[in-house]
Amino acid sequence: MKHCGTQRLETDRLTLRRFVIEDAEAMYQNWASDAEVTKYLTWPTHTNLEVSQYVIKDWINAYSDEQFYQWAIVLRENGDKPIGSIAVVDKKEKSSTVHIGYCIGRTWWHQGVMSEALKAVMDFLFDVVDANRIEARHDPRNPNSGSVMKKCGMQYEGTLRSSDWNNQGVCDACYYALLKSERCNSHELPSAHFCGRTNQEV
Repeated sequence: MKHCGTQRLETDRLTLRRFVIEDAEAMYQNWASDAEVTKYLTWPTHTNLEVSQYVIKDWINAYSDEQFYQWAIVLRENGDKPIGSIAVVDKKEKSSTVHIGYCIGRTWWHQGVMSEALKAVMDFLFDVVDANRIEARHDPRNPNSGSVMKKCGMQYEGTLRSSDWNNQGVCDACYYALLKSERCNSHELPSAHFCGRTNQEV
């Protein structure tokens, strides 16, 4: 794949950008401290602001790695404060496969925001990074996450029983994926604008 690091992306409503340390309070308040948001995630609910600061500092240090992809999701009508995050959480170079994980604050559930962000990242990974397969998974008790994947054109591939772990313990994992050859422009989601390296800083 042609890795280029976390680049700034824009859609009709969203800006996907690198995190900065000033985002820690919004991260903590908007999603990371909410046990309902983290219920089916693999990282623990943040217990204080310092945890969010530590996590973001770690991400900032990793941005120098062109194989690191971690975006803050910003809904521009709300200003420049992030409301969630989306990232490449795993990859396989030999098969040009990337695995995506995401989360968003409860206030913005069921508004199409996460689908718009996922579609933007998928476009970037296919068109710029040259990924061949993009995949994601969710706990079957969290079907809304699967709905986001389906809305972005991913196909259900099966459920691996007792194969995963999240904050609820050992769990099943429903896998979805889309191949580059299967892409279709019929999905009713806006395309992303890749702003390029010159605009990667926030």
